[in-house]
Amino acid sequence: MSLDVSPALLEKAERGEVDDAEFVACVRESLPYAWDVLTTVIADLDGAPDGFADHETPPPSEAERGQLLRALASDAIRGGLERHFGVKLAFQNCHRVGAFRPSEVDSDRYRAFVSPRGQLLNQSPELRDC
Repeated sequence: MSLDVSPALLEKAERGEVDDAEFVACVRESLPYAWDVLTTVIADLDGAPDGFADHETPPPSEAERGQLLRALASDAIRGGLERHFGVKLAFQNCHRVGAFRPSEVDSDRYRAFVSPRGQLLNQSPELRDC
């Protein structure tokens, strides 16, 4: 299971919409490694003069890698985190996370990060099976 959803939150979701704060709290509690990576890169973004920060450290195990993949591969999770933090997240490989200020989404740096060329340039043999 991707998220550890409490019975109360599941019941609320069955009745209707769940607000972002409750959803993000569930993500934070369910995916602590991913939460730590994302909050770290977002904190780095706060001090970045160019509107970009990234995290490139490979996860210590497959369990942590799975958390990061679940957080960033899910449109709902990624979107909830982006709204919560007021950022745009981008993802390469199995661990490289970029955070951008919303005003930088049309920047050269953002377009380079999310481009096929950027993906290819970020490859290496040791990341082949990540």
